[in-house]
Amino acid sequence: MVEHFSSTRMRRLRQHDYTRKLVAEHQLNPQDLIYPMFVIEGVNQREAIASMPGIERVTIDLLIEEAKELVDLGIPAIALFPVTPADLKSLSASEAFNPQGLAQRAVRALKQAVPAIAVITDVALDPFTTHGQDGIIDDQGYVINDTTVEILVKQALSHAEAGADIVAPSDMMDGRIGAIRQALESQGYVNTCIMAYSAKYASSYYGPFRDAVGSAGNIKGGNKKNYQMDPANSDEAMREIALDIQEGADMVMVKPGMPYLDIVRRCKSEFKVPTFAYQVSGEYAMHKAAFANGWLKEDEVILESLLAFKRAGADGILTYFAKQAARLLQKK
Repeated sequence: MVEHFSSTRMRRLRQHDYTRKLVAEHQLNPQDLIYPMFVIEGVNQREAIASMPGIERVTIDLLIEEAKELVDLGIPAIALFPVTPADLKSLSASEAFNPQGLAQRAVRALKQAVPAIAVITDVALDPFTTHGQDGIIDDQGYVINDTTVEILVKQALSHAEAGADIVAPSDMMDGRIGAIRQALESQGYVNTCIMAYSAKYASSYYGPFRDAVGSAGNIKGGNKKNYQMDPANSDEAMREIALDIQEGADMVMVKPGMPYLDIVRRCKSEFKVPTFAYQVSGEYAMHKAAFANGWLKEDEVILESLLAFKRAGADGILTYFAKQAARLLQKK
């Protein structure tokens, strides 16, 4: 019977745990993870998010305590998302670049109290507009690209001044990376990194996030298809990524994550730049629903889902499972 086999038996290296570990092509570590967090006004307050079980909006003081926990777990960075009170939202989104705004105060507090954690800030206007779109709109509701970019530049500069380590434009306006890079350089923030959401798709997986930041009600059933990418396109994503790199992006992002792992792979293979992916709120919510119903094994599936990002080429992953995953990895 042996004569029917070649000299190579692929199962030989799968027999024992130690050989499987020795030949593993990819590994997941806590330092690969970035934890997205939602910050609210007030003191010692937590708010549950119904569509994201286990994730909360927290005040700055509690944000600091969680940041200390993340450092202990080996997680290197937070992605910060402010929840803007309704009375501070406007058509002009002026609260986005308020030096005393919630995001700016949170950044300063984090960098003073927990300097070991890297702070990534969201550069986008949807949390600050009364209509929930990512920019300034005209009379027909169309987002005006260049006017929006001017506001985004002010927002990014306010984040850098507050001490943000990485600004992350997630708006998908044309030319905004170059404008932000030029402004950062001219104002002396030469070491502030830009993580560009270069391939951000007009996805239906964002619903729970919009609940979390309070923009779901503002958008009133509208969509973002005239500036976020068509899910049908991958070559277009490569053009977007190439432009952002050319304009000065230090890192690029693909969003959402698991449904777009082919884009992650193409990005890493074709550009060989630091590549990140976002396991978005909808991915988190559907996993949590499956866990709650006993349809999937929670610990195993969390780690498998994140390892898939690494296999696809992601250098880092934004995930709401970051803390849970880091604890599981420490036990291995």
